[in-house]
Amino acid sequence: MAAIFQEKHPNVTVKVDPTFDWDAQKYLVQAAAGTAPDVLWGDEHWVYNLSSKGALLDLGPFMDQAGFNKDDFELGLRMTEDFWKENKRFVQSFVRKWGRPALVEIWKERFFYFILKYDLNFIDALGKASALATDQFDVENGERYGIKFMDEDGRENYPLILHCSPSGAIERDIYALLEKAHMGMEKGIRPMLPMWLSPTQVRMIPVSEDHVAFAEDYAKKMNRGKVRADVDDRTETVQKKIRDAEMEWIPYIIVLGKREIGKEKVPVRVREDGKIHQMSLKDLSSEIKKQVRGKPYRPLPMPMSVQARPKFVG
Repeated sequence: MAAIFQEKHPNVTVKVDPTFDWDAQKYLVQAAAGTAPDVLWGDEHWVYNLSSKGALLDLGPFMDQAGFNKDDFELGLRMTEDFWKENKRFVQSFVRKWGRPALVEIWKERFFYFILKYDLNFIDALGKASALATDQFDVENGERYGIKFMDEDGRENYPLILHCSPSGAIERDIYALLEKAHMGMEKGIRPMLPMWLSPTQVRMIPVSEDHVAFAEDYAKKMNRGKVRADVDDRTETVQKKIRDAEMEWIPYIIVLGKREIGKEKVPVRVREDGKIHQMSLKDLSSEIKKQVRGKPYRPLPMPMSVQARPKFVG
């Protein structure tokens, strides 16, 4: 973990005590303060260096790729009055790096385990703020759990612990993505999930029962290429199948009939612009892979056949 962090931030000096048991320390900190994807530690100077050199607010690999951008968040900071008095310039530089106004809450006394924390808050359609990404400067749990390190003078010290949760809990991320889509709808923007999170990326719609095998062949080819494609083989009208696919926010819809047999290019209905584009399966697959590059892949979560899926009624 330290090596990965160092590679991304070569201007930051990272010191690791080889006597630490990484998994054990991570477990202790999580048990004390809730889950955190990464936990980094060091002496006070080191933690401040991480902040001043831009490591803390570098959210590119996390929130940006999850489908958010900087304008989706409001920055909130909480700290003790003593910390503010002693580190006013640091806090000001922190907000300047953010580049937008921030809410600062100052306590007379510390009543949590941290002296400073910041949250990136998503504001939903009801005006409610929910913290997604957060970092906390923990000054208590190192001593509580007997976590120690040797300083440059050979003396034992209790480290500050940086609780680093650059993405937040998965359920909050999904909630924020859905809220963002809802607010976009009010502005006339078609709601969509990021391509890599869309359960179905391509929906094949056969014109009739005679074309189901044709559609299945196309879907199988795309799935072999790690593109999630399914087939709506229900006995419904083409119009209803298209509407249902749109209600599911499926990014690409392909209607296949007699005219498409043997053709290299097929009509692809693109959700993002609402237009139909003539594309080959190879070109469509390349476009999807470009959008999901670097993201994790999972196969279809349900049967490729829409007809074979569970039906919920009530």
